[in-house]
Amino acid sequence: MPFLRTVPERLLPSDDPVAEEVLEWTIKRDSQDISQLMEWLGETSVRKDREILIDRAMDLMEEIRHAMRRLDELR
Repeated sequence: MPFLRTVPERLLPSDDPVAEEVLEWTIKRDSQDISQLMEWLGETSVRKDREILIDRAMDLMEEIRHAMRRLDELR
């Protein structure tokens, strides 16, 4: 995405670099999954399917929030 700038490297290392890498991967992967779910949402007209897709996207968003909180704790 062109509007995102790169974040400069931190001066101090993370308390747990492996966990930080996993959390960053989780955020990236979940956001890709949410994008796919939203694409499928636009392609279906079945209410039950829409509900399932929205519920799954909401679960992934909560997982992203949790990963972000954990990253804040590590940094």
